[in-house]
Amino acid sequence: MQKTGLTELQIIMSVAELGGFRAAATALEMSPSALSHAVSQLEGKLGARLFNRSTRSVTLSAAGLKFIERVKPALAEIEAAMAEAGDANSSLSGTLRINTAERAAQEMLEPIIIEYLRRHPQMHIDLVSDGRLIDIVADGFDAGFRLAEAVPQDMVSIPLGADIQIMAVCSPDYLARHGAPQTPHDLYQHACIRYRFTSGKLLRWEFEHGGEQILIDANGPLTLDSPLLMAEAALSGIGIAFVYEGYIRDHLAGGRLVQLLPDWTPKYAGLCLYYPRQRHVSAALRAFIELVKESRAVFAGQSVR
Repeated sequence: MQKTGLTELQIIMSVAELGGFRAAATALEMSPSALSHAVSQLEGKLGARLFNRSTRSVTLSAAGLKFIERVKPALAEIEAAMAEAGDANSSLSGTLRINTAERAAQEMLEPIIIEYLRRHPQMHIDLVSDGRLIDIVADGFDAGFRLAEAVPQDMVSIPLGADIQIMAVCSPDYLARHGAPQTPHDLYQHACIRYRFTSGKLLRWEFEHGGEQILIDANGPLTLDSPLLMAEAALSGIGIAFVYEGYIRDHLAGGRLVQLLPDWTPKYAGLCLYYPRQRHVSAALRAFIELVKESRAVFAGQSVR
């Protein structure tokens, strides 16, 4: 039998873990055709089909499942040994791909992203700000930042910021003209600025007080897909917006916006760094994790998303 290299084994593991050739190719920075060829070559060497392929899915065959069970522990040990050897060199290099939401990217840019690059000038960070909740493994990211409630359970999660609030706000001018709602149900009598997710679904406004939870299907003259634009619209006096406090903190402090229904506004666990639990943590990602832990004090008095 021809010899099999470490790269081929890593390819097989990536396809098995990510569930497809295209996702594995993205994670390994290969073309899908090159990756597919490598898999076929290894199957030829082994004389066994490792994956069942169809136009819709790629799944492990019985032989592939047994192969992965035997190879995975050994491959993890090899990767750990290589990482430890690489740690002896204090100069980190390479690329970290980080996914986050736009507001979080803005607030962490200087204390975390820029500081990381100052400490490790040979590193490159590919920071993608995206409002969608994506699968960071399938999309080839090393880690991501999201609110705690949005982090998948199979991920390692490291809290960063304080608890956060999503609140109803309006301009002083709107308040003077229309008055303040006393309960969430009063919002049905007001002009509300709605938020539409990329999926097309409209955000339901969630309130809670004394154990009672109320969900409001707000209605109004304007629907937007950007919290930043919602804040701008609220400043104009056209209606009430329901937005994360990080987008409007300065406007609240300056009196340009007013919070409504504060007794009905619950707090949620704040921002977290998260990364795959089962994947080997590279030296570059470990250094990033340590910096995030250091930066907790910076975010202790504020919240980000």
